[in-house]
Amino acid sequence: MPHATALPDLALHGVRVLGFPTTARVAGRYGLDRDAVEEALLDAEARGWVRRLAFGGSEGWSLLDAGRAEGERRLAAELDALGARDAVAGVHGRFRPLNRRFGAACTDWQVRPTRLDPMAFNDHTDWRWDERVLRTLRSAGAEFTGLCAELSALLGRFGGYAGLYAAALRRVDAGERGWVDGHDRDSLHLVWIQFHEDLLATLGIERGTDA
Repeated sequence: MPHATALPDLALHGVRVLGFPTTARVAGRYGLDRDAVEEALLDAEARGWVRRLAFGGSEGWSLLDAGRAEGERRLAAELDALGARDAVAGVHGRFRPLNRRFGAACTDWQVRPTRLDPMAFNDHTDWRWDERVLRTLRSAGAEFTGLCAELSALLGRFGGYAGLYAAALRRVDAGERGWVDGHDRDSLHLVWIQFHEDLLATLGIERGTDA
């Protein structure tokens, strides 16, 4: 039976992973009661761990430095209590080369070098180029699903990523190419970034140091 992270810890963690989410988004991602998540985040706000912000017609929760440190402390304690640190670190080790391959594919989705401009914007008129990129994203997704399965057998919060990636890939294959790297939806790129952030937070690794 996968371990279920305590709701207050998961609410705090959700703010980090999802990046400026609403209470409803945190609750929806993890299948939690919205009112319980709101209560947990208000408590975290009172402790100086998160802040609710509103600007440009948007409103959401923002993680503060103290909340980031507290979240990592709680996740570390959870991981060590489960005796799962080595297993999660092993998955991270196998994720690193996969992450480099995925990142290169995303770059190729956005940039298609020409003879005159090595950084030319990909206008998606070369279907062979795009199809090569999509084959890489499909292949990476298959490996990604395996890693998610290993982690979700230990920590239940990792259970949603593979499904979100597969759902985005179906949209891409149906011709909705904004689902490759759109930031206004659970695109392939956004789901991947969130999974990576979840791994980094769980292991207490600073982003950018595991490249």
